Amino acid sequence: MTTTRHHIDLVETYAAHNYHPLPVVLASGEGAWVTDVEGRRYLDCLAGYSALNFGHGHPRLVARATEQLQRLTLTSRAFHNDQLGPFVEALAGLTGKQMVLPMNSGAEAVETAIKVSRKWGYQVKGVTPGAATIVTMSGNFHGRTTTIVGFSDDPDATTDHGPFTPGFTRVPYGDLPAVAAAIDAAAGNTVAVLLEPIQGEGGVVIPPDGFLRGLRELCTERNVLMVADEIQSGLGRTGRTFACDHEDVVPDIYVLGKALGGGILPVSAIAADREVLDVVRPGTHGSTFGGSPLAAAVGHEVVGLLATGEYQERARVLGKRLVAGLDALVGSGLVAVRARGLWAGVDVDPGLMTGRRVCEELMARGVLAKDTHGSTVRFAPPLVCTEDDVDLLVSTLRSVLEQALLSAG
Repeated sequence: MTTTRHHIDLVETYAAHNYHPLPVVLASGEGAWVTDVEGRRYLDCLAGYSALNFGHGHPRLVARATEQLQRLTLTSRAFHNDQLGPFVEALAGLTGKQMVLPMNSGAEAVETAIKVSRKWGYQVKGVTPGAATIVTMSGNFHGRTTTIVGFSDDPDATTDHGPFTPGFTRVPYGDLPAVAAAIDAAAGNTVAVLLEPIQGEGGVVIPPDGFLRGLRELCTERNVLMVADEIQSGLGRTGRTFACDHEDVVPDIYVLGKALGGGILPVSAIAADREVLDVVRPGTHGSTFGGSPLAAAVGHEVVGLLATGEYQERARVLGKRLVAGLDALVGSGLVAVRARGLWAGVDVDPGLMTGRRVCEELMARGVLAKDTHGSTVRFAPPLVCTEDDVDLLVSTLRSVLEQALLSAG
């Protein structure tokens, strides 16, 4: 039995089967590259769903985490610690918001945004008690809690998990008139519109030009909070600090996670102005590990990396190179490419092969990626990747498609 087979068998035997990973067992990583237990190297083009924007083992992040590990890791928010204040000050500065509420996972941050939006609706906007409504988008992915999957339209997320939390209305993604109609239908009880500025799980789905600007104007006009889930799209991935920046839009609430923890530990947060976050009072919300010294130290270092603009610029420049390479494959196995910055979703001809099969063939050639929804594959290499890495990704995908076309005759 190989070492790979041994590790896979252990997981298949003792871990719940809530994932269907590729048959590779990773043991180490550096930058944009990982190595498996057999010593084979792979270019990581998933980057932990953008949690690894700064690559594996970034020296500054590892050094900061190591330093803090040796000092203090956890206090709970029952006490102050010397890392939280500097972190939230820095993150407030990065987002341009007045306050930050730190949590752990992305789903927790989304749940926090939902609770805060409802509380704001009752205490500030004055909506009817118990009637707060939040507008969501079709094709969304905001996490896996029972509340969040309740407004998903993915059968895998919803089947046998109900009954679901009421108070959500779903409209087509990118349809501004539909958002307006949903807000108006709630008769003044709409408190927020929750959306991903770019939908990641859907396959890097970008809304129509002007949609975010129009939504910002609509939310302001109707006195509704615009809540932007930038967990995957934010923190440099799209070539700007936030995906909303591409339309010069500032939401009322940023929802952040993944890359905020530098690929080292879960760190998430929401950021908003005082009028919104002042509704949170002691005892109304919390988390044992949220805002811990270790999380705050790593998160602060991440903000420092982003403050230079270097990673945003890398995503912008390398993203252009990636798109040019992928666009050249349309008509030669690909039917569509959607990309912003160093983040792309490609639709493979469904008659040629599934997305899963594409990822298996890429893996066999030393590139790791993740499929979604049939024949769609996503690429999100760490922002520390090189031009050669981008070219390798494109050439490897070209090889896979050419072989499939040849086999199809």
